[in-house]
Amino acid sequence: MSVTVSAGVLGELLDLIRSADARLVCVDGPAGSGKTTLAAQLADALAAPVVHMDDLYEGWAGGPDGGAANLRRWVLDPLAAGEQVRYRRYDWVDGAWAEWHDVPPSAHLVVEGCGAAARQVDALGAFRIWVEADDAERLRRGLERDGEEARDHWLRWMADEAAHYARERTRERADVRLDGFGGVSRESSPNT
Repeated sequence: MSVTVSAGVLGELLDLIRSADARLVCVDGPAGSGKTTLAAQLADALAAPVVHMDDLYEGWAGGPDGGAANLRRWVLDPLAAGEQVRYRRYDWVDGAWAEWHDVPPSAHLVVEGCGAAARQVDALGAFRIWVEADDAERLRRGLERDGEEARDHWLRWMADEAAHYARERTRERADVRLDGFGGVSRESSPNT
């Protein structure tokens, strides 16, 4: 379920991030579209820590809205206040909140996952990257990772994230859009 972008696309993204003077880089898009590997590439190139939204959802029921609320409480508010950023990881296997993680101070912070670029990040001057793939491909990738027994969870999650993205208009607000295979979308975007 990963998106590995070419050196050329990575360089283009880094140039855009640096020209925007953005400290916060948000990689958002529907589940299964391929955000995690892209976030790792960006974090490596920027020497930045990564916060994964999967750690901030309270399981399948937490949804993008719940994850975004935890992102604000544990990451965005302290970041804006110049305080130590730390968050509690949700353990999907045990179904409970687990250990705390301190996020080291850095010139950049990468946040990836569904809800990472909710409107609340705009006040921090975030650079928003949208990654998308069609629903059938996303479901295929998700079930390949999580197993067929997760189908009902995936279908409910896909409905929840569609409602979240419709309210947040995340795709429309993105600074750059990528397809789920690492290519830059050349359709017009408000910020590129």
